[in-house]
Amino acid sequence: MNPAIELRDVVVFAGGFPLLSGVTLTVEPGEVIHLAGANGAGKTSLLRTLAGLAPIRSGVARVLGFDLNLERQSVRQEIGFIAHETLLYEDLDARENLRFFLRNIDDATEVSARAMQRVGLLGRLAQTPIGQLSTGQRRRAALALLVARAPGLLLLDEPHAGLDAEGRALLDGLVREFAAAGATVLISSHEEGYVTPLIDRIVTMAGGCVVPSASLGFLGGTDAS
Repeated sequence: MNPAIELRDVVVFAGGFPLLSGVTLTVEPGEVIHLAGANGAGKTSLLRTLAGLAPIRSGVARVLGFDLNLERQSVRQEIGFIAHETLLYEDLDARENLRFFLRNIDDATEVSARAMQRVGLLGRLAQTPIGQLSTGQRRRAALALLVARAPGLLLLDEPHAGLDAEGRALLDGLVREFAAAGATVLISSHEEGYVTPLIDRIVTMAGGCVVPSASLGFLGGTDAS
């Protein structure tokens, strides 16, 4: 079986500044990875790159079989990405967002309804524009889209932020379910207590690179977010 993620010497720039400065990483299908490191280490930049949202300057990058140098648009359809911003349309409510993103499937209305029920986004909340929801409610809407789409790769950037205890338990259960079904999960989080029970291994970043395991005790916190 091919790796879900295969990166070799990947470099990403923004405004002349290197966000990623030679990332090499392999992640197998079904693995749950904690992406660790200081603020500005490059964690969010790596997640955005894997999601096809940042162009690669150089290096080899394959995600779910897609070549990120050539197929960035295509890979986005196979990935679930929860970040500080939900990437949902704020003037649409949860139902409308899900129906839009699922517009190419025949039973979008039914799938959307089941997903929103699963995450507890019902009644008035399901009909409130995303921009008017609380942070936790917006996260639930983003989780509903994950449930509905069932992507092969989940990229989660501080996913527990803004969630109450019930919401955190919901998120953790979904991560376990997706991984058990063969999906790969990368979680960037400073809340180790929430993440540790979920993960298979830790990948640490510093200065826009993945730190070799043998060097974990010599981390330095360089800014490359």
